[in-house]
Amino acid sequence: MILRAMTWNIHSAIGPDGRYDLDRVLGLIRRHQPDLLAVQEVEARGRGARPSPFTVLRERFAGHAMHAETIRAHDGAYGHMLLSRWPMEHSAVHDLSVEGREPRAAICARIRTPAGLLGVVAAHLGLKRTERHRQASRLAKLVREMEGPVVVMGDFNDWSWRGPVWRSLSPLLPARTAHRTFPARFPLLRLDEIFCRPIGLLGASWRDTAGKAASDHLPVVAELRMPAAAGHSYKEPREQSVQPAPASLEESLG
Repeated sequence: MILRAMTWNIHSAIGPDGRYDLDRVLGLIRRHQPDLLAVQEVEARGRGARPSPFTVLRERFAGHAMHAETIRAHDGAYGHMLLSRWPMEHSAVHDLSVEGREPRAAICARIRTPAGLLGVVAAHLGLKRTERHRQASRLAKLVREMEGPVVVMGDFNDWSWRGPVWRSLSPLLPARTAHRTFPARFPLLRLDEIFCRPIGLLGASWRDTAGKAASDHLPVVAELRMPAAAGHSYKEPREQSVQPAPASLEESLG
């Protein structure tokens, strides 16, 4: 079975023109028709009478979704989401916050795909290296407690390809994307990635440069091959029909 995974920091749906436009974000996601979708910087505060983007994303793209509201206010919340084409089981939000820094979290779920159970983790990590080091260690602990195929994706804010996230996750999840995604207009940094095991990347993943019109990050998309009889030995971590890619995409194997 082949499935499509996508991760994107949507920058509160505010484009480089300074305009809030969730429809631009929704349109680009819809083009890719992801089976698994991780979305960061979902902002529901200050939207007035507009519907919450948490609600809109859930309704437009998947009946199965989990969100982590890392900041809450009287007029809404801010955080990130994991959405799936298939049902989620035993989903949970794990606190990754470091004292004195912005609250952070990881969403963990067991997803019942047609090929079997798949463990998925979606995260948005902090900006300081010392902060990410602690958060990456916690992510690695979650992954070690999972059996079977696993996908970890999100905005890891890791400036170096040999930073704490790479050092913590690559021994456990050897297949990964590696695309420069930030800043979107002239991407220099590999902040947004998809790690997996023992799933194959099919030799192809890409970033969609059309994303620069909607966010300050480019989205990353990867097609993954699920192993035979996947996920039947999946263990829950302890608490604490893919369409062809659009021709406009920038293809890369790097």
